[in-house]
Amino acid sequence: MPFQSRRRLLASLCLSALAPLGHAQSQAAAWPAKPIRIVVAYPAGGVSDTVARALADKLAAQLGTPVVIENKAGASGSIGVDAVAKAAPDGYTLGFASISPLALNPHLGKSPFDPKKDIAPVVSVMYSPVLLLGTPASKARDFRDLLAIARAKPGEMRWTTSGPASLGHIMLEQIMASAQVQITHVPYKGGGQQMNDALGGQFEVLSTNAGPAVLQHVKSGKLKALAVGAPARLDSLPDVPTLAELGLPAANMSSLFGIYAPAQTPAAVLARLNAELNKALAQPDIRNKLDATDNVPTGGTAAEFARQIALESENNARIIRSAGIQGN
Repeated sequence: MPFQSRRRLLASLCLSALAPLGHAQSQAAAWPAKPIRIVVAYPAGGVSDTVARALADKLAAQLGTPVVIENKAGASGSIGVDAVAKAAPDGYTLGFASISPLALNPHLGKSPFDPKKDIAPVVSVMYSPVLLLGTPASKARDFRDLLAIARAKPGEMRWTTSGPASLGHIMLEQIMASAQVQITHVPYKGGGQQMNDALGGQFEVLSTNAGPAVLQHVKSGKLKALAVGAPARLDSLPDVPTLAELGLPAANMSSLFGIYAPAQTPAAVLARLNAELNKALAQPDIRNKLDATDNVPTGGTAAEFARQIALESENNARIIRSAGIQGN
């Protein structure tokens, strides 16, 4: 082949190889060119919805394009995340949910999507601590006293969670295995009835996410905070130890929430989203809004968020197998 012909062939091959990269870069440069949708995997009006809407307002201002919220609740968050998994991977559909639809639900046969193949983690937003509370029926002075009572009377203590195979249930199974105690699990289907029964002393212990209403009951003395599942003690309850401090690090869990995108979303768009969301999370009004509800802002890289999801997924799989937990 003549030298000039070889040069033209090589140039053509190089251009062909660079074409996908150039297309991805042009897509990212043009993004966003229309409104962005954030699918919130929970009902309107809750803490998650409030936080998502605050972030949407920040993104809209930073990106110069409307950011709208769409609530798709159900199946412990899986319905909303599934909507994201099936959306076009163009950066115009995002999701806001805890990591349970990716790290817990799939191990219980409840996932309509493949967490590893269909979803791209963008950024962690916050963790919601889990409080372990004694009710008027509990005689425990603190968490160690609670374990002593449970050992003395195996199976008599009743502990409620938001449902079978919920995060609270996983935590309880870890506590029983690590502390060698027997406690009766009482699953509820809704937080409202669970709290009413707790205040009425229908059982001894409940696990629930921290929040203003729960904190009010603790401050009034109607409920006693025994421990918290969180990376650190809460500013609102500085005297309440974490489960890790109490020697139960495997049970020291909290609900981590974040933003997701469909898999195959251009890498440059994902990087821009991560940067903009971290910028929003750093704003004082966003951090104050989270602090006021006992939720702790996180942020960080997409890779860090993906590692957190993978680690919790591995831990959940092990606990579910060991305890023989079945999904609904």
